[in-house]
Amino acid sequence: MPFHVYLLASRRDGTLYLGVTRDLARRVHEHKSKILPGFSQKYGVDRLVWYEEYPTAVEAIEREKDIKKWRRQWKVNLIEESNPDWADLYPMLAR
Repeated sequence: MPFHVYLLASRRDGTLYLGVTRDLARRVHEHKSKILPGFSQKYGVDRLVWYEEYPTAVEAIEREKDIKKWRRQWKVNLIEESNPDWADLYPMLAR
């Protein structure tokens, strides 16, 4: 099973959350269900707006570390390259 680096958003210009997981559908479901205490629950960050797949945890974690250093606008640009409407991508995973 591959690893994923993902970005969640609270709304189009709202708060962003960056994470890494091995099971993207399960993890986003956990965020949406508010069963995980912490940042995403507190700020209502539960819309999957971007993700990338990696074959290993090391590669995914390295990518996450790189993106965490980026300015917000660079993250917005990353999202809008593949998802200009900031659509919630979770329904495609839950099939």
